Amino acid sequence: MILTAYFLGSRPPAGGDPRRARSRRRLGAALVTWIAGIGCALGAVRLEAPDVVSGLLEQHLTILDREHDQARSDPAERLALVRRARGEVESLLATQGYFAPTVTLEESGEDWVLRVVPGERAAIESFDLTLRDGSPLDAQAWETLRADLLRTWPLPVGAFFTQRAWDAGKTGLVSVLTRQEFAAARINTSLARVDPGRAKVALTVELDSGPRFRFGELSVEGLNDYPESLVRRYNPPKPGTPYDEDRLLAFQTALQNTPYFASAVVEISRDRDQADATPIRVLVSEAKPRRLTFGAGFSSNNGYRTEVGYRDANLFGEAWHLVSGLRIEQRELLAFGDIFLPPDPAGFQDSFGALHERTDHEGLKVSREAVGVTRTYPIPKGEFGVSVKYQRERTEPDGGDTSEQNALTGDLSLLWREVDNVLEPRSGFVAYGRLGGAGKAVLSTQNFARAYGRLQFYLPVGRLDVLSLRGEVGKTFARSRDGIPQDFLFRAGGSQSVRGYGYRSLGVRDGDAIVGGRYLATASAEYTHWRDNGFGYAAFIDAGNAVDDPGAYRPLLGYGVGGRWKSPAGPLALDLAYGQEERRFRLHFAILIAF
Repeated sequence: MILTAYFLGSRPPAGGDPRRARSRRRLGAALVTWIAGIGCALGAVRLEAPDVVSGLLEQHLTILDREHDQARSDPAERLALVRRARGEVESLLATQGYFAPTVTLEESGEDWVLRVVPGERAAIESFDLTLRDGSPLDAQAWETLRADLLRTWPLPVGAFFTQRAWDAGKTGLVSVLTRQEFAAARINTSLARVDPGRAKVALTVELDSGPRFRFGELSVEGLNDYPESLVRRYNPPKPGTPYDEDRLLAFQTALQNTPYFASAVVEISRDRDQADATPIRVLVSEAKPRRLTFGAGFSSNNGYRTEVGYRDANLFGEAWHLVSGLRIEQRELLAFGDIFLPPDPAGFQDSFGALHERTDHEGLKVSREAVGVTRTYPIPKGEFGVSVKYQRERTEPDGGDTSEQNALTGDLSLLWREVDNVLEPRSGFVAYGRLGGAGKAVLSTQNFARAYGRLQFYLPVGRLDVLSLRGEVGKTFARSRDGIPQDFLFRAGGSQSVRGYGYRSLGVRDGDAIVGGRYLATASAEYTHWRDNGFGYAAFIDAGNAVDDPGAYRPLLGYGVGGRWKSPAGPLALDLAYGQEERRFRLHFAILIAF
């Protein structure tokens, strides 16, 4: 005690030797540390329990986290320690269905040993799901709904009881009811009757559906630059229609995906007194309408690139969305401007635009200008489009004749996605088709029709791997390719086509250049092995060609390996491919997007 007092004091005793005082303080500090070490070494609790429960107990038992040496000499403290240990163990094991454990706490040398025998795990003996009296559901409708609820119930008869499944199951019941019409549904009573001796649990849940809800009037908050009519263009639920949570979420998603709003929240009142016409409240935060962007990059198809873009989501104060830009690449130049009108309440969206483009690939120089209008119809899994476009084109093949072509074309297009994830698909398919044509009688140099289709399948393999199969075919119906713009003919090669060959290098030879042909067919198979860290490796084989005479068609092979990375923009691919016909390797870089 004297040493401790000297250690804690700020000065030595009057008249003492300062050096001896410093020595006393150092000795006191060492003694205090030694005594504390002895205390920490005594009274530790060691757990002995089967592996099936030891992890749970080691993670959550508080008596394992501190020393209990005082209980050795204090009977009351020891009794309290035993009670705390038993209470904690019983509470934890009950969450996993062990309701009759045996718990003992004994001294073992300098430590305590906590022995746990969990006993028999309790299983579900019965589940009684009922509906509270007064619900608007009739007996037949309730039986149909009850059968659906039981199919997804996580604790069927015979399953082991867990608290997590019990809680999740009740939440799931309410979630199903509130998804359609019964927006204020809740659980009236719930009870789990446990028989520890028999290791059985009887479950009872009574649901209170509440009244049927119908949508009421729409109110919008947060608008400054745009009129309320803009929100109503995105097809909100109509007053008087039955409440549907998916319908409400679809409306909210449509608003969030517009260029006009940085965020959008759509909600209803779940007040049972307003069930006949529950108000729809829309809270939006407007995005900045104008944006100027700059960028630079590289692609294996077109080389180095620099670009500038300008967007205005409120052009002329009419909520017209202007998207424009200038892109300069080593082999291409593109200047464009497109204006997208707000969607019509009927669901479609109109747009119009113009572009100027120059390209130089495989000895063929093309310069074209185009203007067009498009109407797009969104569908649940994609979109359907109708467009009219006029374009003028000048082609200069090396060693060939320069020509000019005009075409006023009408086009139909369909995009259909049936995948588990648009950016990183592992299962499903994506299909795209386009059909169009032009006539000499209407501002066109040549009569022709064009059909094109592309289909890509994704097949999951194991936990992370993917097998991807792709095919595309195209045909331009015409007497010859003369007078048809290159945009309506076909070339192959490069990333997303036949790897191992240059971009647009597979086609018809005209002088020293490669030009488009009237027929196209390509196919690809790729296996990707993904790792948990988002990187992967791929092996692939591609085949295909573009020709002007179907009798001359001969598919050319390309195959190789590559690396993959799941970037925020989608999977990035860097491939090393060998073109069998050219007997050379090429590097290809692309973003793998489910088109």
